[in-house]
Amino acid sequence: MINEAIFREYDIRGLAESELADPVVERIAMAAAAVYVREGKKEIAMGMDGRPSSPHIKNLFSRTLARYGLQVTDLGLVPTPVVYFAAFRHKMDGAVIITASHNPSEYNGFKIMLGTAALYGEQIKEIYRLARDGPFPVEKKGGITKKDILPEYLAYIEKNIKLKKKIRVVVDGGNGTGGITAPELYRRLGADVIPLFCDVDGRFPNHHPDPTVVKNLQDLIAKVKETGADLGIGLDGDADRIGVVDNRGRILWGDQLLIIYARDILRDHPGATIISEVKASEVLYSEIRKYGGKPIMWQAGHSLIKKKLFEVNALAAGEVSGHVFFNDKWFGFDDAVYAGARLLEILAATDSSLAELFDTIPQVFNTPEIRVDCGDHVKFKVVAAIRDHFKKILPVIDIDGARIKFPRGWALVRASNTQPSLVVRFEADSAEELQKIQDQVNEVIRGAQARIVG
Repeated sequence: MINEAIFREYDIRGLAESELADPVVERIAMAAAAVYVREGKKEIAMGMDGRPSSPHIKNLFSRTLARYGLQVTDLGLVPTPVVYFAAFRHKMDGAVIITASHNPSEYNGFKIMLGTAALYGEQIKEIYRLARDGPFPVEKKGGITKKDILPEYLAYIEKNIKLKKKIRVVVDGGNGTGGITAPELYRRLGADVIPLFCDVDGRFPNHHPDPTVVKNLQDLIAKVKETGADLGIGLDGDADRIGVVDNRGRILWGDQLLIIYARDILRDHPGATIISEVKASEVLYSEIRKYGGKPIMWQAGHSLIKKKLFEVNALAAGEVSGHVFFNDKWFGFDDAVYAGARLLEILAATDSSLAELFDTIPQVFNTPEIRVDCGDHVKFKVVAAIRDHFKKILPVIDIDGARIKFPRGWALVRASNTQPSLVVRFEADSAEELQKIQDQVNEVIRGAQARIVG
């Protein structure tokens, strides 16, 4: 039995011992092979994270792809973005990464690429249907070769990034795969690196590897203060999302970080397009305009933003969750270790500390993402009802749920792509106004749920 629920919007994730038992992994690999063969693909890159279950799953998946004539390049234990690098740099026909990102250690999963584009949405659902029902291509001999891509990856970034002065940085690898690349790369660039939990251990013994959760950044904050470092960089489990702490121990969220990156890029590329998501602060969009850029607000989700970036040839993009994309002198995919290197480069080129740069960002009052339980079968109907209610009285952006513009702030209500819930966020110019907007929107949410759910 294959559990349909593990086939999510952007990837496949489930419990390794039960939901990803060998017969299920094999069927998913057969489904991926069917897509690759149908699309005329042959050269597939393969990498894995450090979870205890990853080596076995990778080997089974690789052997299954090779059974259908595919040539698998096994990159071994590497961060997810290193697999992306191999796919983009060497124009691979596809890639598979064995990872469950920041999920607990008992989970595992697959990020699958067709060419250099990640599968998402309907493409992931097709993998489920093929895994369940077939058809599968005729078997023929393929092959598996091993390749150490890390020297090339590190050398490429070393040529790409230059630090004009010494920067002291604490790197919290969260025991994920970023510990393989980040300390070594930053030292090569000339930084003074203080590693924290940079040994790869897929049991995650120190803290959960998700830098968007405040409690997971406490060790990093403490170490930055203890050592007097210029900043701290935290990585998620497979190193495609970044968390940043300034020299005073304050957290910069993804949209605040993107402001710093955008200002730097727009200095060299006036008028450049920069993309973020519906959850991002209004301050981000106004700052991009202020510095001469063209902001685009887009749907949440790293696969959707990455696709939009290439469609409009934006030079950068980012999400509140810490996915950051550079398309000026990089390949356009999300790589937290590279994003960290770009931040080191910015700090090394200025006399300002990261805290001083942070203080130049206009301050507003906002909430984190709030999740409201709402069943998968009704969540989109509830969002539609809320959107229609507010459209009668206020401006509403409806590219992804409803972002409601109030005179002194905004509210977002959207259906989660991965959970049976609504995702809600609020922002205003004062704490009092924030509470007013929350109260008004929450009342409408409760009413819509009562009417639709019953």
